[in-house]
Amino acid sequence: METVLIVDDEKNYPLILSAILEEEGYETLRANSGEEALGLLGESGVDLVLTDMRMPGMDGISLLRAIKEKQPDLPVIMMTAHGTVEKAVEAMQLGAYTYILKPFENKTLKQHVSKAMDLYRVVLENRRLRDMVADRFSFSKLIGKSEAMQKIYATIRKVAPSTATILIEGESGTGKELVARALHFNSPRKDQPFVAVNCSALAENLLESELFGHEKGAFTGAAAMRKGRFELAHGGTLFLDEIGEISPQMQVKLLRVLQEKIIERVGGSKAIAVDFRLMAATNKTLKNEVIKGVFREDLYYRLNVVHLQIPPLRERDNDILLLAQAFLQKFSSQRTDSQPLSGISPDCGKQLLAYPWPGNVRQLENVMERAVLLSAGPQIQPEDLPAEIRESSSGQPGMSLVLQEGTLSETLAHVEKELIERALKAASHIQAHAAARLGITKSGLHQKIKKYKIDLTRAEGTE
Repeated sequence: METVLIVDDEKNYPLILSAILEEEGYETLRANSGEEALGLLGESGVDLVLTDMRMPGMDGISLLRAIKEKQPDLPVIMMTAHGTVEKAVEAMQLGAYTYILKPFENKTLKQHVSKAMDLYRVVLENRRLRDMVADRFSFSKLIGKSEAMQKIYATIRKVAPSTATILIEGESGTGKELVARALHFNSPRKDQPFVAVNCSALAENLLESELFGHEKGAFTGAAAMRKGRFELAHGGTLFLDEIGEISPQMQVKLLRVLQEKIIERVGGSKAIAVDFRLMAATNKTLKNEVIKGVFREDLYYRLNVVHLQIPPLRERDNDILLLAQAFLQKFSSQRTDSQPLSGISPDCGKQLLAYPWPGNVRQLENVMERAVLLSAGPQIQPEDLPAEIRESSSGQPGMSLVLQEGTLSETLAHVEKELIERALKAASHIQAHAAARLGITKSGLHQKIKKYKIDLTRAEGTE
């Protein structure tokens, strides 16, 4: 039940207003002075304050100021006589929700209180969601005890409070966006937007409109003005995923924005100032792209103020079971039976550790979601895992994955290539289905197909 605190120095007036509001289902508290009202605010959960403007001692304006210092979001409705309208306007400037003139009809009072309560519910829900998101991306939620990940966590703790540009590199599925979000939600910009754009998912002309926005009539189909991601991220963080995929022309435009912090919408000429923190991610090594001449060196150095290299899961043996257990807990609520899951069996754990995880953390998450849903007992068993994971550690079909000779990197590349070929074959060479089996994105799979020069023997299945 929502609570209204009624403040008026006239003894009977709060009683009358209480009766009116309690008929509407509200709980009420009453005070005959500003000082008494502040005492009640400190003791009780109040959702709205309805206060008179003119009172001896602490008047309504002073009470409003005191409330806003302690609870800036709490709605306050001022009651005032005709002679104090100027004071009511001052109260609005100080943050009052609205004011009503005495004498007023009961209907008017009910309407103002109802609207103020509706607004406060939205404020509280937004606060709850913001706190929930901030908790989800707190540093304590970053999982990994491996030395490589501990170094990364130490770095992001240091740089999160700054406005430095961050470049995050790593294979698809390693959790680059999770790191970016953790940086944002542990920075002074955490209450402002986090805006993410996948640069590889859009054609160049669409990406330009997506980033810069456009004016009405800028091109066919531009029926109205639309703000771009640069503007939407104002005051917050802009995360450009797969930054290595943008064209040379877009690289020039992005460099200009980073240098000047000014944009123009497509089809417009008005200069718009933007303030955002940039984080960029790529599954490529941008320094190599610079050497090859496909990525601008000046833009690379603009992006690479702080560099984070996220290691693949196969190089994080100490983290595999930690992550698997975390995903088990995450997905346990989806089980339809009442039997709780206690963990992962030792044999299953061995198979998880033996698998090379070409799709990295994203693939492990998908595998654990499937295992949780399929498991019939209190523990995840080997038979709950996909066939390719069981085979890779069984000493049967998976033995072909291991080279008799070669360096570690050559062996891992061989393993990854063969797993991708198997997934493509099992998915009838439909890349979207193969990517889902591997737990990676379609664009990530496409990059690996190019990297390993895998022959797609069925062109009709590459959609």
